[in-house]
Amino acid sequence: MAVDAVIIGLGYVGLPLAQEATRAGMRVLGFDIHQGVVDALNEGRSHVDDLADDDIAQMRDGGFEATTDEARIAEAGTAVICVPTPLSPEGGPDLRAVESAVAAVARNLAPGMLVILESTTYPGTTDEVVRPVLEAGGLVAGEDFHLAFSPERIDPGNERFGAKNTPKVVGGHTPSCSDAAADFYGRFVDTVVRTKGTREAETAKLLENTYRHINIALVNEMTRFCHELGIDLWDVIGAASSKPFGFQAFYPGPGVGGHCIPIDPNYLSHNVRARLGYPFRFVELAQEINAGMPAYVVGRAQDILNSAGKPLNGSTVLLLGVTYKPNIADQRESPAVPLARLLAAKGASVLYHDPHVQEWHAAGDSVSGRVEDPATAAGEADLTILVQNHRGYDVDALAAASQAFFDTRGAAAGGEKVVRL
Repeated sequence: MAVDAVIIGLGYVGLPLAQEATRAGMRVLGFDIHQGVVDALNEGRSHVDDLADDDIAQMRDGGFEATTDEARIAEAGTAVICVPTPLSPEGGPDLRAVESAVAAVARNLAPGMLVILESTTYPGTTDEVVRPVLEAGGLVAGEDFHLAFSPERIDPGNERFGAKNTPKVVGGHTPSCSDAAADFYGRFVDTVVRTKGTREAETAKLLENTYRHINIALVNEMTRFCHELGIDLWDVIGAASSKPFGFQAFYPGPGVGGHCIPIDPNYLSHNVRARLGYPFRFVELAQEINAGMPAYVVGRAQDILNSAGKPLNGSTVLLLGVTYKPNIADQRESPAVPLARLLAAKGASVLYHDPHVQEWHAAGDSVSGRVEDPATAAGEADLTILVQNHRGYDVDALAAASQAFFDTRGAAAGGEKVVRL
């Protein structure tokens, strides 16, 4: 084969994977259906937070190239599918991108090729959706080609763990498929963890994020009754965190965002309902609690303004930070969107500031515009809400400059103007 691996889908998962493989001396081809993404990468420009233009230039020097030419998939010894799996209207994963990518691989499948699905999905997808399409041409998985699932574990913005030093879970259709996948990732990932098969690997990813989803919901529900009881939940979490065993801290917030936490657990819940006929009650309750947090924040904001003799209707509310996590530009499923819409629906004039977002279109007409100087804007707004605590914010200075400051991230030291979630 002329190419060691083709990475299909060059987003926040596929591009860091391609980077590490290229660093290890592998010849890597990137395939994406978006011509603009391919052109930018071939010109040395990055479109994801975790890779700078210099990183792309180094990848190009190492032989990496991007293409929209499907026929070039046939050049690769390994094809890794890293395409998005958003929620469908029915609540399960929307597999159209996966199905399209698998069909492209099937049209270019050669004997001896290793095919790996990394896209998060429900248990059984690799065997029931991917394998039949690949085998339709006559080649048999585990005999003529290798097939495996390896869940992506990329955490955008994480400066400690990346594609190389985050253990890689692999599960093959057969033991020989697992061996092939482990050998592939072992060339550029420090630790490879094998599961019994593809379904165990698929479920491991869902367990990881369901664990986080449920524990975030726990503290989000606790923040409501702790507020009513006059208990400082942030102080409670700090005290509980002093226990050196048996406790991991999770923190409340205005909602959950990103592709993983608000999305992935629903794949498992949907799969349980569809196949077994009963609900995954923990997940469904967690989803209900976490999805209700933007409305709860609006209610608290209304109370804060009322205590100052101001109605929410007609007040100016400044949102600080509109991405789904700190210090990156990624806005997927950000709770700032429903928060802005709910505030606007109650008559507030909503402004925003985010050092990573120059234009915010996700909230539509609910947002009046972006402010350039957050401190000045905080002084002019009736209420400032810290939605995302970016590293560049001096939260205490912003709180001091504001008329009223609603801290949904527990970042402010305190003060008479500060109200914490």
